[in-house]
Amino acid sequence: MASMDIPADDTRQAVRAEPGTAVAAPTLTWVTLALMTTASVASLRAAPTMAVYGLACVFLYLVPAIVFLLPTALVSAELASGWSGGVYRWVSEGLSKPLGFLAVWCQFAMTIFYYPSLLAFVASTIAYVIDPSLASNGLYTAIVIMVLYWTGVWVSSRGTKALAGLSSWGLIIGTLVPGTVLVLLGMVFLGQGNASAAPMTASHLFPEWTGLASLVLIVNNFLSYSGMEMNAVHVSSLKDPAKEYPKSMFLAMGLVLLIFILPALAISWVVPAHQLSLTAGVMQAFHAFFAHFHVGWLTPIAAVMLVSAALGGMLTWLAGPSKGLLEISRSEGYLPPFLQKLNKHGIQQNILVTQGVVTTVIALMYALIPNVSNVYWIFSTITTQVYLIVYLLMFVAAMRLRKTQPDHPRGYRVPALGLMCVVGLLASLAALAIGFVPPSQFGGGSVWSYIGIVGGGLVLLGLLIPYAFLRLRRPSWRTQGGDVR
Repeated sequence: MASMDIPADDTRQAVRAEPGTAVAAPTLTWVTLALMTTASVASLRAAPTMAVYGLACVFLYLVPAIVFLLPTALVSAELASGWSGGVYRWVSEGLSKPLGFLAVWCQFAMTIFYYPSLLAFVASTIAYVIDPSLASNGLYTAIVIMVLYWTGVWVSSRGTKALAGLSSWGLIIGTLVPGTVLVLLGMVFLGQGNASAAPMTASHLFPEWTGLASLVLIVNNFLSYSGMEMNAVHVSSLKDPAKEYPKSMFLAMGLVLLIFILPALAISWVVPAHQLSLTAGVMQAFHAFFAHFHVGWLTPIAAVMLVSAALGGMLTWLAGPSKGLLEISRSEGYLPPFLQKLNKHGIQQNILVTQGVVTTVIALMYALIPNVSNVYWIFSTITTQVYLIVYLLMFVAAMRLRKTQPDHPRGYRVPALGLMCVVGLLASLAALAIGFVPPSQFGGGSVWSYIGIVGGGLVLLGLLIPYAFLRLRRPSWRTQGGDVR
């Protein structure tokens, strides 16, 4: 999910915007907005997950793009052009303030599992510079996650913005350049007459059906496409939103699909599915290609590019979602004063530290569970499940707002909004359900243990904790005046 590379300032501006006021912004062309959207969504991190399916990854990327990416982009554009303040305002206006808090909480809570999975990818990438065998070492992965996360907390708590610019280079340094190199090497590899590790015949266009488990990895693509609602705030910056925004989203969708699909295919050409690591797959492919072409010295360079982009995104976004939650909580009293406390740099340090304690516990699971890929997948699934709650609420709120406030000014109106919302809603529910089915790659693992971990993570993080905050809420928790609608 490269959507986490969006600058944190966008979140703060969205939260602080006064109800009913437009946020001034320079006029954007629809092409520029398409490129911004591509930069915020596209990433190489999910490529190994789909490379397992070989040629069928094309189908598995297209389906969620049509039934989830497109509805999310269009519906969030209508909401953003009519109500400033982000997902909290949309859900609060359309449904209720408690549900608005649930939506913004889930946006924040998904990062609790997102960062361990992101840093597990970083750990496996670094391993290819030090010792490739470390990529499957759970203790090594846990140590790297803890060290990098707490370093990020220290940097963020000091209000340092010097490294924030790293994320703006993420698309080029960590995605476009290595992705293009990967695909070109793959094409030359096949052009030399080498056999593909994955069959590339028409009969393999669709994934082999061996039960629900054979399609479970498609769930990860929903998280890969998430974040489109963030860029919807720019819809009012277009000269003709009604015509230009759909064009922008279709172009962005095409670019995102290319960035997702082609590197995944390149990986499948050189790394057999049964050998592929979900965390180290990108580096496995680079290592194999570079060894084949006798340029192994390039492996560390590729690793540095991938790591720098991932860390840049983490540093930029570490305080972003929690800042949005903080602003709303200070106005409405959703969090206790302890978690609202700011340090001398104006950073919500107590939230970051509390989140860090949970992240440390999660990181230790990498050391305790033998298969790193299994842990990575479980946490990625929990992340997706929690974030899907946001979209379920958003689609329902959009339909209700069109019914209860049909005359409210909107800069953009979705054609057939009801259909779009129903498609997005059903797709999100299907992804939520499929997420409880262990993927076929898990082999003989306990199905009920998997369901218990994923379901427990979803219920605890996505429902019970926010419910507890709402039940324990006190008037004294409100530390700032104003009304966030």
